Amino acid sequence: MPTLHALANPARFLRIARPLTPWLWWLGVALVAFGSWAGLTQTPPDYLQGETVRILYVHVPSAWLGMGGWSAIAIASTAFLVWRHPLAEVAARAVAVPGATFAALCLVTGAIWGRPTWGTWWQWDGRLTSMLLLFFVYLGFIALSNANRERGGDGRVPAIYGIAGTVLLPIIRYSVVWWNTLHQGPSIGLTSSTIDRSLLWPLPIMLVGFSCLFGAIVLMRMRAILAAAKAEARLRRKALA
Repeated sequence: MPTLHALANPARFLRIARPLTPWLWWLGVALVAFGSWAGLTQTPPDYLQGETVRILYVHVPSAWLGMGGWSAIAIASTAFLVWRHPLAEVAARAVAVPGATFAALCLVTGAIWGRPTWGTWWQWDGRLTSMLLLFFVYLGFIALSNANRERGGDGRVPAIYGIAGTVLLPIIRYSVVWWNTLHQGPSIGLTSSTIDRSLLWPLPIMLVGFSCLFGAIVLMRMRAILAAAKAEARLRRKALA
């Protein structure tokens, strides 16, 4: 318990986050640039989907981070409710915007991919609909967190909302298994993949690259939130002096 509280100390967090942010950012930029080059020029077109298959190098990481972002919100919300440490609440707030952005990017790239593949921009099947719901849940969390902060709330309501929203994650994950939908079934497993290796190899590079960018953005947002809170507290002290 003391170790957890020590790791969550804002001053200690900032000492780690300041040098780590640019490392994550530039590593992410380099990996995404290399992965994009590899995916666009070094892999063959799919025998059925042709060149449109290359969208997977953005679509799959976006879906991964859209879902992973909400998992991070749920973990941070749980930590806040259990240990009441404000840094956990800051982490949840910091993850929300990039998480919603990647969820939106997943939906947009999926629509672009679906138009030539399915013949339609949108289909109300299980995977697409549940991902759209996750995007709206992100927007609800952002609005609720802002309202809670403006009204001087204690953060418990957004934290409970962050945990409750995890009900969507297994629905998104298994929707293509539970229902017969237009979206293809699971393509990548722990031990095998239905995607040919000649197409698959740039995908892990893009996954790691986008994850590094996501981490860098979250750290930047956490630092900005902490700086704003520090400035607000300083102004409040001056007003009372």
